[in-house]
Amino acid sequence: MKMGNRLFSAGIILILTGLLIPSGAMAQGNVTEQLLLWPDGTPGAKGSTDLDRPALSVFLPEEEKAVGTGVVIFPGGGYAHLAMDHEGRQVAEWLNDLGIAAFIVKYRLGSRYNHPNQLNDAQRAIRMVRSRAGEWGIEADRIGILGFSAGGHLASTAGTHFTDGRIDADRPVEQVGSRPDFMILIYPVITMKTDYTHQGSRNNLLGTDPSDELVEQLSNEIQVTQRTPPTFLVHGTNDKGVPVQNSLKFYKSLLEHQVPAEMHLFEDGPHGFGLAPDDPELSQWPLLCELWMESRGLLSD
Repeated sequence: MKMGNRLFSAGIILILTGLLIPSGAMAQGNVTEQLLLWPDGTPGAKGSTDLDRPALSVFLPEEEKAVGTGVVIFPGGGYAHLAMDHEGRQVAEWLNDLGIAAFIVKYRLGSRYNHPNQLNDAQRAIRMVRSRAGEWGIEADRIGILGFSAGGHLASTAGTHFTDGRIDADRPVEQVGSRPDFMILIYPVITMKTDYTHQGSRNNLLGTDPSDELVEQLSNEIQVTQRTPPTFLVHGTNDKGVPVQNSLKFYKSLLEHQVPAEMHLFEDGPHGFGLAPDDPELSQWPLLCELWMESRGLLSD
């Protein structure tokens, strides 16, 4: 562990084992392609508006930079809206600069939609990327997920509630599994238990009176297994929106299950900082993440 003026990094790799835009809007910028997750109709859809049609924005790096890794991005927003710029497009462009293909998910939101619709969208997005990996120049076993805040909860849910593919399925997207190969969680909501949860995210995802069983199922600190993917965590210790205990609990569970993990805690890291380009300390987390991915062989083709 290292201590700086404002930075406390608990970093261990275990070898043992912004700007808010409307939730219906798609990410713009270097987007290569925009796809519906369910082109033949969204399961459980309550209408036919843009809010009822989860989608994927594809950002591909320059061919000469490509390293064969892909990352599926889940912007935050309390399961009520999506921060598609500073937790979406900007992040995709940073990943593209590293040679990583990026895929931003526009998933369904509460209170119009509750669990399991968001998880269905997340799993479908991972499967879509994996089933088309060759087309997009990535390896099917180098597909990670990155989530911020409530998007971090959705990412950690996808990383602890995954299913294998069905080889006998008619469509390629259903033949591949939804387990991500690694996770990057930035000030994530992890628990749905009332002690440290983000109440707005909980209400939007589970409703105002969820069963104890549902709360347990979506409190991802108790859903970790040895199959949970290697994880990189970042959080601010003074986060007033999503308490740092969310990341601490998840990190502890990862250690207990011998899952490779690295965590960086910033003393002064208010909620929602994204890439934090204007903060001299917080802006170091993308570099730390890059070094972590490099150490795992994710930045070499």
